[in-house]
Amino acid sequence: MNSSAANGSFTSPVHTRDSFSTGVIKNVILVALCISINYINGTLLHTFRKHQVFTSNPRYILFIHLVINDMTQLVVSTLLHVIIYTVFTIALPVCTVLLVIAVTATFNTPLNLASMAVECYVAVCVPLRHSQICTVRKTYVLIGLIWVASLLSILPDLLVLLATEPLGFLRSRVLCARDFVFRSSVSLRKRDASHIVCLVVVWLTLIYTYFRILFAAKGATANSRKARNTILLHGFQLLLCMLTYVRPMFEQALVSLMPERYPDIRFACYVIVQVLPRFVSPIVYGLRDQTFRSYARRYLLCTVHTDRPQEHLTRSRKTSDKIITITN
Repeated sequence: MNSSAANGSFTSPVHTRDSFSTGVIKNVILVALCISINYINGTLLHTFRKHQVFTSNPRYILFIHLVINDMTQLVVSTLLHVIIYTVFTIALPVCTVLLVIAVTATFNTPLNLASMAVECYVAVCVPLRHSQICTVRKTYVLIGLIWVASLLSILPDLLVLLATEPLGFLRSRVLCARDFVFRSSVSLRKRDASHIVCLVVVWLTLIYTYFRILFAAKGATANSRKARNTILLHGFQLLLCMLTYVRPMFEQALVSLMPERYPDIRFACYVIVQVLPRFVSPIVYGLRDQTFRSYARRYLLCTVHTDRPQEHLTRSRKTSDKIITITN
């Protein structure tokens, strides 16, 4: 059975099936991508936890929250994909829990990107107040608010489900897809409205912060240029997130041109929309940062170093001073 995901949910027409060998190959590819991406993300998480320079910095806290969120979304969506291929239907309560986690994690991403853009804006445009505005405590409170806002986008669907669906449906086994579970017209309209509001707010935030940094008094400094580039990357990541919402229309267009390749089109769109964007975050925001890269490189390469980069630099300078003294 072919399947794909949107907002952490899957849609799959009952009449379309892959052969056994094709299904195995697709799931092996998907699981391998999931493990590879989460290995990189797990390394970044381990690097964050091991060094206080990151745990005390709001910028890195927001980044690592994005990493954890991507790991959660990727694991749950991959699990749903494999479940649909292997057992096809699962109990509705289990499916509902998985969908709530997946949809919440997906909704978190644009809100987290907007928060990171605001932090860049404060650091460049209000540098003297940055340490007061962007504290560790306020950052964790902000992360909590992000999760509350994301849960509020899906919990009404759950209430509508309990209020409108018959008891037999609530006890049944279903294809674990958002459109199959939260199938009320009220849920569909509410979902579209919440997506539009979220994306409009996030895009306005990114545009506002970018132009404020662009026209800042110190706009020619290296920090300002780096902040502008970072916000542009936030916008690129947001564009990838928006593929989730336009994917159904894109798939329909491709299927109308190549109906015989329907299963392959669904799988390719799933990988491009749901998996690959989770590979962008660690590369763009983690390994691009010089400080984070200097710490994470040794963990990614599985090398053992007991000293921090600064300690290596200090030791090298001391060694050089001793050599100069001996030479003199």
